[in-house]
Amino acid sequence: VQLVESGGGLVQPGGSLRLSCAASGMIFSPFSMGWYRQAPGKQRELVAKITSGSMTNYTDNVKGRFTISRDNAKNTVYLQMNSLKLEDTAVYYCNIHPPIRNYWGQGTQVTVSS
Repeated sequence: VQLVESGGGLVQPGGSLRLSCAASGMIFSPFSMGWYRQAPGKQRELVAKITSGSMTNYTDNVKGRFTISRDNAKNTVYLQMNSLKLEDTAVYYCNIHPPIRNYWGQGTQVTVSS
């Protein structure tokens, strides 16, 4: 299984980014997928998850700003991030939910800075 994240970058507060995670080597559609992040000096945390039926759930501090979605035909899960804040700075990862240790990829860096 390989999960490859992309779409990160440097953005000013209030800006937007769209992250993508392409999955290979697995049957994608039956799994719940999650976006996770790890800020410097902090533990990795779940940011958003989406079930196989596209039901979504978000951690409180991103509700109303982030949107998770999936395209099963492309084996891809997305994270649209709007109104970004300084505290959103982190490396963002995708994994199934609950996560499997061997599935972690390299992540994509999101830096929110003025």
